[in-house]
Amino acid sequence: MDEVVVVPQNHVDAEEDGEDGEEDAPEAAGTGAKKKKKKKPKKKAAKTEQQSEPPRVGLSKIFPDGNYPEGELEDYRDDNAWRTTSEEMRYNERMIMQDPEQTYNNIRKAAEVHRQVRQYARKVIKPGMSMIDIADTIENGTRALVEENGLESGVGFPTGLSRNHCAAHYSPNGGDTQILQQGDVMKVDFGVHVKGRILDSAFTLTFDHTYDKLLEAVRAATNTGVREAGIDARLGEIAGAIQETMESYEVEINGKLIPVKAIENLSGHSINPYQIHGGKSVCLVKNNDQTKMEEGEYFAIETFGSTGRGRVVESGEVSHYAKMVDAPRIPLRLTTAKSLLKSINKNFGTLPFCRRYLDRVGESKYLLALNHLVAQGIVQDYPPLCDAPGSMTAQFEHTLLLRPTRKEVLSRGDDY
Repeated sequence: MDEVVVVPQNHVDAEEDGEDGEEDAPEAAGTGAKKKKKKKPKKKAAKTEQQSEPPRVGLSKIFPDGNYPEGELEDYRDDNAWRTTSEEMRYNERMIMQDPEQTYNNIRKAAEVHRQVRQYARKVIKPGMSMIDIADTIENGTRALVEENGLESGVGFPTGLSRNHCAAHYSPNGGDTQILQQGDVMKVDFGVHVKGRILDSAFTLTFDHTYDKLLEAVRAATNTGVREAGIDARLGEIAGAIQETMESYEVEINGKLIPVKAIENLSGHSINPYQIHGGKSVCLVKNNDQTKMEEGEYFAIETFGSTGRGRVVESGEVSHYAKMVDAPRIPLRLTTAKSLLKSINKNFGTLPFCRRYLDRVGESKYLLALNHLVAQGIVQDYPPLCDAPGSMTAQFEHTLLLRPTRKEVLSRGDDY
């Protein structure tokens, strides 16, 4: 749905007339007259806050009680069906919601930001826009709605705007002049975080109906992954179900049927606080990984499909970086590298960033220092990932939470 989300505040109902009406007082001594109490004014319902267009109203103004909407709830199946009605599991969830470090409200706020920003983005992104303008549209909305505050809340990672055979990890650097074209297939992958809880979700835009089946295949594969995910689900088996769904589709291009291939060396992943890739991978091709999903984990279920070889390689100018979670503590020879690392620690911590974000915080002439941090193993670079030139790739992604009682698809919305 492309309409701007409007969410009313919780309001206080005006009191009923019968409760506010006139009340008889005892008779006044010696007069027989009755005194009347003053009529209480009715309480006014709180005004409804509306999101602006472009979205710039911080969510705390729309949800002043700090309770944000749940995502789409799905019951666990088979051996885990008991969890939905278990009083013990319900108690566990109540305890989580009372823990300021674990409460689901943080990730739900991030999810609501993503929904509102992406619905606006889906409506306004059109061929002829520059990549930088598109990135700014998304990131400015995200920062405003999440009420960016240092490492407390903000953008979760650089906005990915990979096009055509480039599947992932392209974001425009400063000075990029590339323009979105009518025939492009563009992946829009952006994140939001609140207190380190990262919401990771992506969709694909195409303006040429030739590739509708490609998008349909990848969206269906992501939905399959979401359906099969759950506590104790084995990652290799989920991958097999994703592949089976994805590769049941074909795309007709210039009168020729092209099979859709799952990209074998890309994957979804678990998410940890302030760590976008948490250590577990949900691959897209069946394998023997017996690792299980566990209660309380967050997963980004993302799938990539291609009309090409179904395998990506690193290619192109780097934009994405992230400080390593287990970065070594080593003496740095370059004074500029020491200064840059201090800035990275202050502004991003272990959250991914891009060169535009360094520009934004006032860094300049930093490429030598940045490459030195990469060479020392302190910062990881993430070059663009591309399939064969001439092929087309698509991506869809949702973040889900394996709650004790239910699976919550946090990023689900009316648009997909």
